[in-house]
Order: sequence, then C-alpha cells, then structure tokens
Amino acid sequence: MAAVDWWGTDVAAPPVRKPRSRAEARPRPRRRAQGLQVSGGIFWISAFAVLLAGVVALNVAVLRVNMSVGNLNKQQLELQAQNQTLASEVSSAGSSLLIERTARRLGLVPAPAADTSYLDLGGK
Repeated sequence: MAAVDWWGTDVAAPPVRKPRSRAEARPRPRRRAQGLQVSGGIFWISAFAVLLAGVVALNVAVLRVNMSVGNLNKQQLELQAQNQTLASEVSSAGSSLLIERTARRLGLVPAPAADTSYLDLGGK
C-alpha cells in the first residue's frame, strides 16, 4: 500500500513493525525475593552498627591516651619545679657567705693577705 501525496508523488508507507518473538524479547530484570531484600537491609544495618561501635571504641581509646598524656604533663611540671627548688638549694649551699659562716663555726679563720706567698714551679 502506498500513500499518495496530494501533489502526485508516491510516498512509501511507514515500516510495519514485526511482533517480536519470545527469543527476541528483551529480558526483563528479575525481581528479587522479598526475603533477600530484608536480609540485605539487616546486613547493612548491622554493618553500620559495627562500624559505629568501632568509631566509639576508637574515640574512647583516644580519650584514655589524652588523659594519660595530661597526667604525664602534670608530673613533668611537678618534677621541673622540684628540680628548680633543688638547683636553688645547691646554689645557696655553695655560696661563699654560707661557706665562710660554716668555716668560722668550725673554728677556721681566713689566712691574712700578707702571709700569702707563691711558689715558683720552674715554668715560665
């Protein structure tokens, strides 16, 4: 069957589609069973729960480490203060005035400056 144009030219008829056979039919995606969807959802929920539990455990571990670091910093400051106290005690114990007082208490007297003499050791 040909269609006739009003101006007198023949126009070919549109192609007729053949019905597809079962072999040519496009395969439809199979529907999953409802039970598989539920079990997949349970899997993902449990996977996220395990992941969140791991994150919480990691945060608790980091918090414990931070607390121990804080305690170590506190101990370090205390030890530095003790070291400064001991250093000041050592410097005050080695002062010349304290040594002189202790020597006088023991009965020692300083040598007079006029009695000072030098030995020639034969060097320069």
